[in-house]
Amino acid sequence: MKTILILEDEPLIAMDLQFAFEDSGVQAVVVVSCSEAFTALDRHAVDGAVLDVNLGQGETCEPVAQELRKRDVPFVLHTGDLDRAGEALRDLAAPILAKPMDAEDVVERILGLRRSCEPA
Repeated sequence: MKTILILEDEPLIAMDLQFAFEDSGVQAVVVVSCSEAFTALDRHAVDGAVLDVNLGQGETCEPVAQELRKRDVPFVLHTGDLDRAGEALRDLAAPILAKPMDAEDVVERILGLRRSCEPA
């Protein structure tokens, strides 16, 4: 079974994504902060991730995105704050999914990204 990390500080969005991934047969590990994300990465073999860019109180997903890149784990940025987060988004060089987006579409995008990274 694939495992996807969801870093999202909005409970309803996180729950919606979690259920959509689980409905697709994918285990979803939901975290709300970078520190929780790093703990999850130590405990789980993660196949992909959905990262909210702005996590509140000035925290962004950037440290987690950098760690995922080091591990060659594909990820998407899921944000509703395209204007304010513009610089950070360019530096992260990952697909951007604008909120609101249907959870099933997010699942399709990250699983498609994961498939494109697998050897033929």
